[in-house]
Amino acid sequence: MKPRPEPVDPAKLYELAHTVIKDAKFPMLATVDSKRQPRVRPVSPVRVDPDFTVYVANLASYQKTSEISANPRVELAYLAPDHDQLRITGNAEVVNDEATLSDIWAANPLLKQYLGSPDNPEFILYRIVPIEVRFMREWALEYHAVPTNSQ
Repeated sequence: MKPRPEPVDPAKLYELAHTVIKDAKFPMLATVDSKRQPRVRPVSPVRVDPDFTVYVANLASYQKTSEISANPRVELAYLAPDHDQLRITGNAEVVNDEATLSDIWAANPLLKQYLGSPDNPEFILYRIVPIEVRFMREWALEYHAVPTNSQ
């Protein structure tokens, strides 16, 4: 017998999507390399805003740095323990705003532990600005567009 997913109430998509982010914690980030080969790796976001803007700390020496520089179109894929999925398709941009950098630095003690100071030349903070946010219930095989505000 084929599994039957629990129905999705469109009025709860925003809440369901943020629950997946909270439960999954470590999404997979997809980029494209110089040979147009997709590359996927887990990342640990340092902040997620209510509108699904995701901030990811990175090192300048990482491969994804050159990939994002060449092509800022990325996708984050979250998979919760109950297998609900969330995909955030967007553009990655380097954050240079001192207030944002300071806020994120202060809220994430591991950054200080690994990088010492926000002036470390290896430290890059990406802001992934969503273009599309989609939610899928386990076994549903159907994505639902998620509003980027709580309305």
